[in-house]
Amino acid sequence: MTGSAKPPLVHAARAHQLALDYGTPIHIYDEKSIRERARALNAAFAWNHGFREYFAVKATPNPAILSILAQEGCGCDCATATELMLADACGITGDALMLSSNDTPAEDYWLARDLGAIINFDADDMLGFWEEHVGAFPERVCCRVNPGGDFQVANAIIGTPEDSKFGMTVDQLKTSFAYLRNRGVREFGIHAFLASNTLGNDYYPQLAHRLFELVRDLTAELGVRITFVDLSGGVGVAYEPGQEEPDIAQIGEGVRRAYEEVLVPAGIELDIYAELGRWLLGPAGALLTRVIHHKVTYHDYLGVDACAANFMRPAIYDAYHHVTSLDHEGEPLEGCYSVVGGLCENNDQFARDRALPKTDTGDLLLIHDTGAHGHSMGYNYNGKLRSAEVLLCEDGTDRLIRRAERVDDYLATLDVTPEGRALLADTKRKR
Repeated sequence: MTGSAKPPLVHAARAHQLALDYGTPIHIYDEKSIRERARALNAAFAWNHGFREYFAVKATPNPAILSILAQEGCGCDCATATELMLADACGITGDALMLSSNDTPAEDYWLARDLGAIINFDADDMLGFWEEHVGAFPERVCCRVNPGGDFQVANAIIGTPEDSKFGMTVDQLKTSFAYLRNRGVREFGIHAFLASNTLGNDYYPQLAHRLFELVRDLTAELGVRITFVDLSGGVGVAYEPGQEEPDIAQIGEGVRRAYEEVLVPAGIELDIYAELGRWLLGPAGALLTRVIHHKVTYHDYLGVDACAANFMRPAIYDAYHHVTSLDHEGEPLEGCYSVVGGLCENNDQFARDRALPKTDTGDLLLIHDTGAHGHSMGYNYNGKLRSAEVLLCEDGTDRLIRRAERVDDYLATLDVTPEGRALLADTKRKR
């Protein structure tokens, strides 16, 4: 068996130049891939004139990425005031913003109100909280529903909503809509997220069918005007070789059929929204890292300069991410390695006993599909510093879109006491 079962974003020659220019580890993103995926998504839902992708900022919170997506017609789905500020800095405001949050502090609501963002209420108790801390409701709001039970596609359970902390029950949704209607809200939206990283093409259509039925029933029962349904995320990424990538065109067509079946006979028109952070950015990014140690005990370990602080999905979810040994791409898979980082935790392993070509210190590895929930989930355990982010531009150039953290960044928040200030000053002098 030879080669890389998944084509890498970059090959060895360019990877070595990137490593020379920016160091390793680095997260890299491919602009061409991002734009192609955004255009494919928009084309799949072009039948719905109000369709909009609200990119989940938490997936890849970088202004360069958000700006590219805004150019492709995408808005931003934000979970915090900080994410709202980031979107606002990119010129994304008004109804191109949505605040989908939970356990939300008043400050986040204040900023969302001031920016004109759509508010997506996660729980019925947040309505009273809004009135107490913010005031009157906007004329258009959204509520997140969690119908409970299991979510099945083709007789297979792909999600268990009742185990999720997000959303309100259907009865709570009805009560909330009636409450909001009586306080001046004129337009409503329904949001739901019932499964994660689904690889088939049935999830979105079946979710849409269920939500469209709810729209139809609530419109008749409460007399409210529901103007949009937000299908949220859930369309997945084919992380493993041999897995079939979801067909976004087929998914869009499935949602269209559900729309025609449920809403058209009821005389209801509404807009479709999505929040496909993982699907849009996952395959458009990768983590480039260098082997710095090679250790053989009970396993054959390739120690790399990246660690779970740079990319934590394998550590916390035991998630599979394909690894390409760039300097030996196309060679027989004659090695069996565990690819590990330097944290003082045994779960800091990107791959366990993975078949790879013969690889040794100095070689470059590429960890695939890290463009979403990669750098954004980084942290500073063991004093590890988060890596740079680099954009591979459509014109063939590349540019730094986030510099690597420095020790001064790590120490900056420790300057809170006279002793802390002295320690920081002494550290700076020594550097």
